[in-house]
Parts: sequence; C-alpha cells; structure tokens
Amino acid sequence: MSTPHAHAGDPPRDHPSHLGDMDIRVRALETLLTQKGYIDPAALDRIIETYETQVGPHNGARVVARAWSDPAYHDWLLKDATAAIASLGFSGRQGEHMVALENTPELHNMVVCTLCSCYPWPVLGLPPVWYKSAPYRAKAVLDPRGVLRDFGVTLPEATRLRVWDSTAEVRYLVLPMRPAGTSGLSEDQLATLVTRDSMIGTGLARQPEVTP
Repeated sequence: MSTPHAHAGDPPRDHPSHLGDMDIRVRALETLLTQKGYIDPAALDRIIETYETQVGPHNGARVVARAWSDPAYHDWLLKDATAAIASLGFSGRQGEHMVALENTPELHNMVVCTLCSCYPWPVLGLPPVWYKSAPYRAKAVLDPRGVLRDFGVTLPEATRLRVWDSTAEVRYLVLPMRPAGTSGLSEDQLATLVTRDSMIGTGLARQPEVTP
C-alpha cells in the first residue's frame, strides 16, 4: 500500500497557502500566458503601478471639488461628464462614457452594477470588494435605503432614492452635496472631504473639521 509523499514544488503541509482559489487560478493563468509569450510581466507591473499610484478616488474627488467650486465646470460635468472629466486628465479604459449624477436634498443617487462590477476606473480606481458582492448588488436594487443604513447613512424620508445600474457602456459618478460651512475652502481642501463611497452614493461627503 502506498503512502502520500511530497513532490518537489509542493507547499509545505504545515504552511498552507494564504491565497484563495481565485488568486491561485489568476496566478496560474498569468504564469502560463507569460511562459507562452502572450503577456509581458513588465507591462503587468506598469499597469499595477498605475492603478496603485495614479488612478483612484482622489481623481474623482478633484472632479467633485472642481464642480463645487466652479459653476461653469459644474454645468459642464452634468451636461457632458466624459469631456469634463477628461479635461482634468482623467480618461481611458472603463471611463469612455461617463454620466454625472447630482445629489440634492430631494434626490439621492446610488450606483450598482447588477450583472458584474462595471465601475469608473479613471475616477474611482478599482472597485471595492463589497461593490462586487452579490448581497450588495441585490440589496441596492431591492432596498437602497437599507444599504444606506448598512453604511451608516440615514436620509430624510422625503429624500427620494434612485439607483442606477452601471454597464459596460455607461459608468456613473455621483456628485455628492457640498457640506455646509465650506464656502471658504480651496479646491484642494474640498477634495479631502470627498470620499469614494460618496461618489458611489453609499456615503456622504465628510463634514469639515471645526477648529475651536
């Protein structure tokens, strides 16, 4: 009778991999495609670096801060978000067709992708895990006010909620309401008040810190 034995390259049995099944599959596929010469590892590194350092919610925060500060830009953003966002240097894959949704005291917008995880990469970076989860995708449609409660947000009952389904063709950026007491702040200061969640619609912009 044979007994189990280790092979060269097997992970130590007392040190199980910390990677999940999907991570292992992605790494295996990447290794295979690299060995066959279909992808360049250096190019992958440059893509990863781009999304780590150049793309992310800070880009969207600059868009929102500009809209809060400049009425002409605000109107342009609502009329042609793709062009207005590109004018600040944020464009490219997953941001070719953008629509801006303005929150008001009467209307609060929330974005979801019910089929997968379509997301405006140039302004928000890569989507958070919860955005891709089935529970969020289902509950955002069935109970958006409950989703807001999950995120610690309670809106007046009179505020109407509208949920927008992002697709491969159209991506959305929520323009949150500008917090009160920020009339004297610069664009850079305003941008620090804009959160990723507020640009998805699951959160609100931060209130400015009050200095005694």
